[in-house]
Amino acid sequence: MGIKEIDVLFDESLSKKELFLTGENFESHTVLGVQELLKEGELHYCFRVWAPNAKEVFLVGDFNNWQDDLPMAFDQTTGIWEIITSLPKELDFYKYHITQADGRKVMKVDPFGRMFEKRPNNANVVFVEQNRKWKDALWLGRNRRTNHDKRPINIYEVHTSSFKHKLNGESYTFKELKDDLIPYLIEMNYTHVEFMPLMEHPLDQSWGYQLTGYFALCSTYGTPEDFKDFVEACHLNNIGVIVDWVPGHFCVNDDALAYYDGTPQFEYIEETRAKNVRWGSINFDLGKPEVQSFLISSVLYWIENFHIDGIRVDAVSSMIYRDYDEGPFSLNHEGGHENLEGCHFLKKLNAVIKKKHPEVLMIAEESSSRMKITGSIEESLGFDYKWNMGWMNDILSFYEMDPLFRKDQFNLMTFSFMYMMDERFILPLSHDEVVHGKKSLMHKMWGNRYKQFAQLRNLYTYLMTHPGKKLLFMGSEWGQFLEWKFDQALEWIDLEDELNSKMQGFTSKLNQLYKESPALWELEEIRETIEIIDADNRDDTVLSFIRKGKKKKDFYIVVLNMTPVERTNFEIGVPFEGSYEEIWNTEMKEFGGTWECHNEDCLSEQKPMKQFPYSIKTTIPSLGAIILKPKDVRITRKKAGKS
Repeated sequence: MGIKEIDVLFDESLSKKELFLTGENFESHTVLGVQELLKEGELHYCFRVWAPNAKEVFLVGDFNNWQDDLPMAFDQTTGIWEIITSLPKELDFYKYHITQADGRKVMKVDPFGRMFEKRPNNANVVFVEQNRKWKDALWLGRNRRTNHDKRPINIYEVHTSSFKHKLNGESYTFKELKDDLIPYLIEMNYTHVEFMPLMEHPLDQSWGYQLTGYFALCSTYGTPEDFKDFVEACHLNNIGVIVDWVPGHFCVNDDALAYYDGTPQFEYIEETRAKNVRWGSINFDLGKPEVQSFLISSVLYWIENFHIDGIRVDAVSSMIYRDYDEGPFSLNHEGGHENLEGCHFLKKLNAVIKKKHPEVLMIAEESSSRMKITGSIEESLGFDYKWNMGWMNDILSFYEMDPLFRKDQFNLMTFSFMYMMDERFILPLSHDEVVHGKKSLMHKMWGNRYKQFAQLRNLYTYLMTHPGKKLLFMGSEWGQFLEWKFDQALEWIDLEDELNSKMQGFTSKLNQLYKESPALWELEEIRETIEIIDADNRDDTVLSFIRKGKKKKDFYIVVLNMTPVERTNFEIGVPFEGSYEEIWNTEMKEFGGTWECHNEDCLSEQKPMKQFPYSIKTTIPSLGAIILKPKDVRITRKKAGKS
């Protein structure tokens, strides 16, 4: 699409501006912010900003020495200020100098700005993206044709600025990550990479979760073209890209969205609802139509402009419950605790995204169980997946525990089987669990260093064989011992240690096993994907279950030993007569264990166990996990009319 003539731009913009007020302009970034246009063959820029209660607004920047000599015209019908000028040049810096409702003068950033100058400075950059000829049509087409429920999804979670640092201490940009992170994702057999927020934010300590620029890639990470190149390269290597997005609250900084025109513009009118005590930020008024246009346009911009494959919506609980935050709260008009505007907004968001881009994954980071989050809009908030925070908390509590007491808390290991089909879940071992004194995953494990590695291998085997999609935070794949620090690179030096290196190799092979095993993902939206063998063996503290694929003989038997005691001649119920082969053992020497070879094949005995007509015997290593598959089994078909 070329640059438009000025009269064409105004014809299109009038209806778009009015539509913005209704909450239905999902391309509001094409009318607000900066647009290029031609006037008598000369390049001009049109600047527009929504500030309905401002007394006056000036465009200031490099092009006019930051002086108040470019007043913007006010459209009383829409509350939008605008100016057309040929003075700015591409990559000039600019802001809006606003006289707010009470007469206070404030320099504000452009809410629709597409680029910011590098921190600690915070002006916007005059920048209009040009059309790009993408090369990822094959990936996008395949995504549209396949059902994500029935394919493997294994996500590597990354905080961009602390993945790796250069020798001078600077973090990698996406230009460098393209040549470094993508080969690593391939080597480690991940299917997706998920980035903590990439949008512009002023403070690294927020990890990107307090935004100032909802349409701008953070300047620290490079240019928008760098990121497009990165995403395209991921797609050409069959890797999906997911980005965290924060529509619940925003940065309190005075130069950004907060009380933009001097009144509650983006935020709630009621101070108790506008103020986010827990995070020191400000909550969006999700019931306001203009805010809905703004936010839905933002997420569509990232999906369509950068070809993003998934959006993880942060802090959903804070958006759907009025009593989620600390401090006082008020009930809704029906007398309930639900934030009805927030629920409506999320349904609307998911409905819009699914209509335009049904293949894009919409993921909720949500910690309660008070309302249904995933599924159809009619029965839920309409998300595709929800992080299973309960599983994460229970499992990590269990693995931190001295094995002597685990038999008394075995329900922490098995409780998720009771509700695993209530939602479509992603099982996360995320950044939240390796920071703020919680210790790294490796450091959480009980016992000495050898036992910690053994249990980490056990934990990851459980993660990969439990129903649900998967997510692991960077550094955890090799067992980094130190907590994650947002301002420091990962401890890559760890990989000079043999046990860390073998742990990394273990994770890569486990990821490969998951990716290549339909039994671990093709039926996981139905309860029949799993059959429990024994979840009541508290005395031995051993859990066993079967994961099933579509074919009768396509199943895995998973056995996890949660004590430092080797279990010999351990009995396991099996569904069919025949032999079973061990294909996975976490205690193999190549993984950092002590076993030289796998258990021998197991031949079934006609000895019933639990609901199974046959059983086998094998050895389960201390603090270890094994996976067996049928090698030569005989399936007796049921006669018609028989149960």
